[in-house]
Amino acid sequence: MWEHEQLVVRTGRRSGMTTMVALHSTEAGPAVGGCRMKTYARITDAITDVLRLSKAMTLKCAVAGIPHGGAKSVIVVDRELTPELRRAVLLDHADLINEFGGAYQAGPDVGTGPDDMLVLRELTPHAYCLPEEHGGTGSSSGPTARGVLAALKAASRHVFGTDDLTGRKVVISGFGSVGELIAKGLGGADITVSDVDESRRTGEFGWVHPDEAYQVKADVLIPAAVGGVLSPETVRHLDVRLIVGPANNQLTDDGVAGLLEERGIVWVPDHVASAGGVIYTLAREDDGADHETALKRVDGIEATVERMLRARG
Repeated sequence: MWEHEQLVVRTGRRSGMTTMVALHSTEAGPAVGGCRMKTYARITDAITDVLRLSKAMTLKCAVAGIPHGGAKSVIVVDRELTPELRRAVLLDHADLINEFGGAYQAGPDVGTGPDDMLVLRELTPHAYCLPEEHGGTGSSSGPTARGVLAALKAASRHVFGTDDLTGRKVVISGFGSVGELIAKGLGGADITVSDVDESRRTGEFGWVHPDEAYQVKADVLIPAAVGGVLSPETVRHLDVRLIVGPANNQLTDDGVAGLLEERGIVWVPDHVASAGGVIYTLAREDDGADHETALKRVDGIEATVERMLRARG
C-alpha cells in the first residue's frame, strides 16, 4: 500500500509526452529526488517506479539526517528523443515541478544530467546540480561512488574482519559513471564488471554478461545499474557474502531482505549506501559547505553502516 502525499501525472503541452511526480513525504522538509528519463513498457510500470523511488528517497534523507522528505519524478520516453523534443519535455516537466510550489526539488537521475537541470531552471528555481560553470555542483556521480565505498569499508570489516579487499572477488553490475568510479576506487580487488552496453567493456577489468552477473561466485556484489534486481529467484542463485551498491530499489519486494538474511548474505540497504550524492549536493547547495566539508559528510556513511551492522549483530 502506497502512503504518498501526492502523485501527479501530466501530458506535456509542448511534447505530448507523459511526465509525473510522486511526492512521498514533506514531513521533514521539502521533498528532494531525481528526475528519471527512460522508456517503460507500460505507464503503470513508470508509476510503480516513481512511487517506489520516492519512498526510498524519504528513507535515504532520514537515515542521512537530511531535513528533507522524499520525492521522485519520471519522464516517460515513448519515441525517439531529438534534441528539440528533449528540450520540450524538460520544459513540460518544469511546469509540473512548479505546480508543487517548492515542495518538490529535482535533481539528475537515470537518463538526465546537469545540462538537463539547466533547462529545468529556465522555468523553475526548484532544480539542483546545474553544471559547475552555471553555479551548481554538477554531476553527483563522484560523491555517490565515494559514499558506496565508505559503506563498503564498514561492511567489509563486519563480514571479512578487514576493509582491505585486496585479492577479493568483486562483481559490479552496471558499469556507468558511478560503477566505473567504484571499480577504480577498489584498489587491489579482483574486479569483474557487467553492463548492457558492450561499448563500456575494457581490458582493465574482467567482464561478464549482465544475465550472469548475479550468478558469479564472489565475495562482494555491487548492484550499480537499475533497481529490482534482487528477487527470490535471483537470491537462490547468489554465491556472495556481501551486497553493497548504489542502484535504487534493489529488492523486488521487502520480503527479499529476509531471504538474504536466511542465506547469510549481508545486504546494506541501497537508501543507505547510495546517499552520497544527495548528502554532498545539499551540503553544498543548501548549506553553503565547501567541497571538502561536503565530502566529509559523505564519508559519514561509513559510521552509519557500522552502527547499523553492529545493531544487527
